[in-house]
Amino acid sequence: MQENGNKTGRKAGLLDTMKAVGASFFGVRGGRAHDFDMGNLNPVHVILVGIGLALAFVLTLVLVVRAVVG
Repeated sequence: MQENGNKTGRKAGLLDTMKAVGASFFGVRGGRAHDFDMGNLNPVHVILVGIGLALAFVLTLVLVVRAVVG
């Protein structure tokens, strides 16, 4: 295990995946976090979380528009 302060010795969990996908929605992922993501995130989990968060975002927008208009 490396002693340089990053968490490259473990696989990323669901919370790490959600953080990475959420940050990518806004484009605010740092270089060190990106390196961790590339080595530890499961691509299938990233795709599934991305689809889920995008769906939640669209549904939230629809609900806000309906509340304002209706």
